[in-house]
Amino acid sequence: MKETTVENKLKFLYALQQVDSRLQEVHELKGDLPMIVDELSSKVDALKSKTKELNNIIKQSKIDRDKADVDIIDLAEKVEKYKSQQLNVKSNKQYDALTREIDAAEKKSTGLEKEMELSEGKLEIAKRDLEIVTVQLDESNSELSDRKKELREVNKEHEKEELSLQHQREKLLVRLDKIEIEKYERIRKAKNGTAVVAVKRGACGGCFSRVPPQKILEIRQNSKLYACEHCGRILVSDHIVSISIEMK
Repeated sequence: MKETTVENKLKFLYALQQVDSRLQEVHELKGDLPMIVDELSSKVDALKSKTKELNNIIKQSKIDRDKADVDIIDLAEKVEKYKSQQLNVKSNKQYDALTREIDAAEKKSTGLEKEMELSEGKLEIAKRDLEIVTVQLDESNSELSDRKKELREVNKEHEKEELSLQHQREKLLVRLDKIEIEKYERIRKAKNGTAVVAVKRGACGGCFSRVPPQKILEIRQNSKLYACEHCGRILVSDHIVSISIEMK
């Protein structure tokens, strides 16, 4: 059952902030490794996709080239057959008809030769590109493997603490209302991870802006959630901080 007094809300919100701040510190200890691993994974996926695309181009170019080659051979045979038939025709009309067939076949053959050359050129370019991409993929895979190993080692080093902090966080979240959690998360996101701060020496512990003495007195009553007029962070009293220290 959720505790509803304002003092409890403040206590749990401040405790949640302490847990999240430590989690943020743990994540920062990993440095840029998670981002590097994500970027390398995306790069490897892109190179794999490019490799597949180039292999498809190579495959199709070979099919197109070989088909054009076969068609050119067939047309050459037809031309020879038409020329042979011309020797035996008995009228100019038949001769002219065969001549047109020969011209059409030779024209088509010329077009196919150009297509074959284009397919061959496309094939050679794709092969060269594939060689380059294959090297890049091997290098990226190797680097990704090394970086993943580094990240696993770092994660292992902080695994117990991170799991403990996550467990503490879950226990605190169930004691807070959805509206309070949403407000906390909204401020935390906007303020670089810090949503709840103590009033220190008469100033906001987040932006260090002065807090009016009357407001400090009200904050110390722990009867209402107060936000810094300058940065919007939730302000808590020394009493809430001391309770949080005792809870540890």
